[in-house]
Amino acid sequence: MRSKLLLLTIIFSISIISCVNFKAFYNLKLYEVERPANAKERYGEQTITKLMEKGRTKYSYEDKLLKIIWFPTYSRFNFVLTNKTEHSFKIIWDEASYVNVNGLSNRVTHLGVNYIDINKSQPPTTIIRSSTISDAVMPTENVYYVLYEGWKESPLFPNQGFSNDGGSSKNSIYKGRKVQIMLPIQIENVVNEYIFSFEIEDIKYQAVN
Repeated sequence: MRSKLLLLTIIFSISIISCVNFKAFYNLKLYEVERPANAKERYGEQTITKLMEKGRTKYSYEDKLLKIIWFPTYSRFNFVLTNKTEHSFKIIWDEASYVNVNGLSNRVTHLGVNYIDINKSQPPTTIIRSSTISDAVMPTENVYYVLYEGWKESPLFPNQGFSNDGGSSKNSIYKGRKVQIMLPIQIENVVNEYIFSFEIEDIKYQAVN
């Protein structure tokens, strides 16, 4: 009888372990920013700085034209952008793009655009001189509609979310992979393409019920 109880306990414990899911959290490093060839002459040297705020890692990029702080989350790239010039400038959203871990370029959308309209033309965002905006970049292919549930956002990376492998294989293959965001900034009728390159630096797993 005791051996049967022990066997049932082992089976029950294995069942509990097998039902444990793990959620992957990705830390992204901003490691490079590309600008137009003549940007150094026009906008000076560039700096990339790692910031820690309340346990969250952020990355700041700055030159004479702008300052932008990036902090990616589960499904989007949040940013705070400051116009450092004496002129208004615009983000040309219809020309912006996101390159995923597979090297595929995607159209993007941002905050304030209704999901149903994400494939339509998106008006530029204007940042007046010496002002700051908060926004977020999302690949349009990651936005989808579920009947009776509404609009949803997929995670930024394949297999991010739930798995029952403990993170031992499925999600870990994306460590070291790279993604890019291209933001076209128009100032005085000149469009400057800023390409922000991120690397998946670390992946942490948290057990969830």
